[in-house]
Amino acid sequence: MMRWLKVAAVLTAIVSGAQAQAQAPAAGDYPNRAVHIVVGFVPGSSTDLVARLMANEWSRQFGQQFVVENRPGAASAIAADAVARAPKDGYTLLAGGGVNISTGLLNAKQSFDMERDFLPVIMVAGQPMILAVHPSLNVKSVAELIALAKSKPGELSYGSTGVGAIPHLLTELFALRTGIKMVHVPYQGSPQATTDLLAGRVQLMFSPAAAVLPHIASGALKALATSTATRSSAAPDLVTLKESGVDLDASLWFSIWAPAGTPRAVIDKLSRAGNLGIKGPEAQTMFKAQGFDAIGGSAEDFAKAQAAELEKWKTAVEAAGLRK
Repeated sequence: MMRWLKVAAVLTAIVSGAQAQAQAPAAGDYPNRAVHIVVGFVPGSSTDLVARLMANEWSRQFGQQFVVENRPGAASAIAADAVARAPKDGYTLLAGGGVNISTGLLNAKQSFDMERDFLPVIMVAGQPMILAVHPSLNVKSVAELIALAKSKPGELSYGSTGVGAIPHLLTELFALRTGIKMVHVPYQGSPQATTDLLAGRVQLMFSPAAAVLPHIASGALKALATSTATRSSAAPDLVTLKESGVDLDASLWFSIWAPAGTPRAVIDKLSRAGNLGIKGPEAQTMFKAQGFDAIGGSAEDFAKAQAAELEKWKTAVEAAGLRK
């Protein structure tokens, strides 16, 4: 009996999928109305900048409006949950990044799963993180920061762009590898975190490069290292964590997803147009100004990179004992 019930369930799923496919809009007609790109962070954040860039490029190429909608909170989980529940027609997309992979690793009760409930569209760009500190710490290197933190266990506080976001996980791994203890202060995005870092309400942060580079140039903040394996073109004179004696390598990346079930032809159409867009002058100007590196590639390339990131941060979460 159980066997026949399972067979019936499979047949029902096949029929339902065929019906959904039959009702889906043809790629040649897409888009014929406004498309919403939902962002899980505040306006002005790195993810928001990428979303607005893609919205402009797709609007120009398709002749339809692509609208950015900010729904900040819970390290992008609020936005992702909304998109996962949206119609599977390509008219609601998610702009996010590594944070959308990492938060699911921390929270077993999360209502959505990035691999099950979303289809990769395009990996747009990557960006290094910079370990920035408030000048009041009076440290000039990673080694000096570690020594200070060890002399004041649990007294230093660090900001991040949200619980489970890549800067949070990276800082926890940094603390684990160096034997220090600090207090985590999460924010809804890099603008708010940077504001508090500038005010000295938190003492340090692994920040998206674009958020802190102007303040580093002005002397309002001190840069100690970049998070990537090699020196960043955004700050070529700044040493890496590995050069500083800490074996860590991580970067931020920003991408677009669609709800699972969105027609493949629509995914491919968005991906092709997106790849053309990130090669254009507007994108190249923005990338240079923000310290981004264009990534691009097919939806399949994105899926492979996502799987690799998932495995990487799964190891990090387990090592730091962060899973709830």
